[in-house]
Amino acid sequence: MKKYLLLLPLFFVGLVSIAQKKQYKSAIVGFYNLENLFDTIDNTLINDEEFLPNGIRNYNTTIYRDKLAKLAAVIAQMGAAYSPDGPALLGVAEIENDTVLKDLVNEPQIQKRNYRYVHYDSKDARGVDVGLLYNPNYFSVLTSDKLFVPLPTGSKDAYYTRDILWVKGKLNGETIHVYVNHWPSRSGGEKRSEPGRIAAAAVCRKHIDSILLKEPGAKIVVMGDLNDDPINKSVEKVLRAVDKDQLHLEGALFNPWLELYRKGIGTLAYQDAWGLFDQIIVSKPWLNKDQDGFFLYLPQVFNKEFLVENNGRYKGYPMRTWDGNSYRGGYSDHFPTYILVIKELEK
Repeated sequence: MKKYLLLLPLFFVGLVSIAQKKQYKSAIVGFYNLENLFDTIDNTLINDEEFLPNGIRNYNTTIYRDKLAKLAAVIAQMGAAYSPDGPALLGVAEIENDTVLKDLVNEPQIQKRNYRYVHYDSKDARGVDVGLLYNPNYFSVLTSDKLFVPLPTGSKDAYYTRDILWVKGKLNGETIHVYVNHWPSRSGGEKRSEPGRIAAAAVCRKHIDSILLKEPGAKIVVMGDLNDDPINKSVEKVLRAVDKDQLHLEGALFNPWLELYRKGIGTLAYQDAWGLFDQIIVSKPWLNKDQDGFFLYLPQVFNKEFLVENNGRYKGYPMRTWDGNSYRGGYSDHFPTYILVIKELEK
């Protein structure tokens, strides 16, 4: 199904002069940390005991189905103001396996979109992976792989973290490369755990460089829960995701979240301080408005009122699924993010 968008000049100053004369096709590219999306089946290969019916959380099918319905409600609305089909691509984190992805895409609120997915099992100590949902009306997969992230000694108590997912495909006929990340958390302390995130950033950067060596003008999207802000070393120095005034640097990527971060906008909160860990970063070709393909139009934190905690110690935070081991019945402890990309319709 083709969706069209007539852009109005109030959204983007740079398009004022042409917005009333041209029509554009839109696509939403998003990311969402789903906060511990586990099924209720015991997996002896991972430590999932707390998410079993006899576990400390008293997890059960009722909770699981409620969680799926709530996540589907969010995905159904993400970017719908710009594209009625919602996300064409949606990277996800904190999923146990492909079973939960299958159950999620078959939820009634999004089932008609016929989402498909790419997923690989990793050796993460908590048993969570990343994945990519995609709408086949917009995107087709050419190839994919998982990128192993070796953890430096002493950076974490665990030996393994999440692999990085790389997917090469066609977005409305245009070749793009997508990296879905969930870098090591800050548990154990920000400084102690920082080498783990730097290691993940280095793995992602090395693969990006291998792509750029073959395709200097490649369109690349790096998304994920980076467990670091846009100004941290892993993002700014190692991944080389920077503001527009530094894009002259070799291999630099554009980080559209820096401006929002400076305004105090975040995707998660801890001890009343906001962080913007959930980022979607793009290569320079996405910034060229004078092209036949898609270009970046705007970034958005999807923080609608229904996703915000309205009482208790987490008031104002994202409405989380769990309060300790008690089921809160929320959505996720992260707000999702997305970028709107557009391209001019053929005359």
